[in-house]
Amino acid sequence: MTGLKRHCETKIKLLLKQFPAVILLGVRQCGKTHLSKSLYPKWKYFDLENSKDRDFITRDFDFFFQEHPKYLILDEAQETPELFKNLRGVIDQNRKQNNRFLITGSSSTELITQASDSLTGRTALLELGTLKMSEIKKAPLSPFFKIFTSPLKKSSLNFLKSAFLKNKAFDVLPLLLKGGYPDPCLSKAKNYFNLWMKNYFDSYVNRDIRKLYPRLNILRFQRFISMLSELSGTIINRSQIGRALDLSEVTIKDYLNIADKTFLWRHIPSFSKSKKKSLVKQPKGILRDSGLINYLLDIKTKEQLLRSPKMGQIFESFVIEELIKGLNCKALGRWAYSYYRTKNGSEIDLILEGDFGLLPIEIKFSSFVENRSLIALNQFIKEQSLPFGIVINNSKEFKMLSEKVAQIPISFL
Repeated sequence: MTGLKRHCETKIKLLLKQFPAVILLGVRQCGKTHLSKSLYPKWKYFDLENSKDRDFITRDFDFFFQEHPKYLILDEAQETPELFKNLRGVIDQNRKQNNRFLITGSSSTELITQASDSLTGRTALLELGTLKMSEIKKAPLSPFFKIFTSPLKKSSLNFLKSAFLKNKAFDVLPLLLKGGYPDPCLSKAKNYFNLWMKNYFDSYVNRDIRKLYPRLNILRFQRFISMLSELSGTIINRSQIGRALDLSEVTIKDYLNIADKTFLWRHIPSFSKSKKKSLVKQPKGILRDSGLINYLLDIKTKEQLLRSPKMGQIFESFVIEELIKGLNCKALGRWAYSYYRTKNGSEIDLILEGDFGLLPIEIKFSSFVENRSLIALNQFIKEQSLPFGIVINNSKEFKMLSEKVAQIPISFL
């Protein structure tokens, strides 16, 4: 990963200027450690998974923080829950001093609970995903994400049209095939991808999950995660999954929460701000990395990917993550995502909502969009009085598909 820059570097530096500590959350092997060290090479680094580092810190917290009151990287902090209570006292001794601690972790349940209990107002949270397409290609973050820094207007489309004028579309399928885990997607070694993924998946289930949830039935959970690769991009029916795996609906709910809180799976709630009473309320979900999906589905080549009946679902999951990764890199206020579906089948794949307003997004693997496939999108735009909506697909150019619907090629993200 030498020389590889992450889009969120500027945001991390900005947050550390505003807070004493920043907690960087993300799935295992997404590059948190490398990013932290490359951003602050002169800061003292401690790995809390390393028994020597952990013992040195926990033997006497007061002494440790007297010796190291600032400029610290604390990696995999979920391994030491008592760290946060001690860190609160250290920060409060010099409350006005920011830019002191960069903390990483791979379990949002543990870390967010601990940070909320002990470090409210003293720390900022930032989620780091696996590599974005533009990071792999060593390109800047797409101008598409600039439109979210102010309220969305019809003129936002004029900005995008101008910004994308010189963009050339490229084939995203090789990137979609490998996903964004840095080691396997950047390696050119033959067979390395599958070997790495096997080791990663086995380690995730047999080490990380076993450590976090020692009473969990590991074999059943492994089967469950494999099944999620088939369901990525679909509405989740817990009772159906339970019947397929011979598990209770309560157990499936717990498994989904575990997968979500360890950053492997993403819950996408149903949109709730519609006057319609016929909305589907069940959540949708995606496996966050397309490379992992393809590994679990045994898809190894571009041809297999194109022939797969899951191609549309894999593409949708990939696009949603590309959007969320991009938004996480911007200094935005609160924002959220959801999907929209009525019981008669009218559906919108993703809805983004924040200080910028509301943006409905349809995701299509094809390069051509038929007018009839825009009916739900146009109706939603009208119902919510929105300036526009967008379709993200495999096309080669930005263009207007209707008065208020713009087409944006996936490669422009």
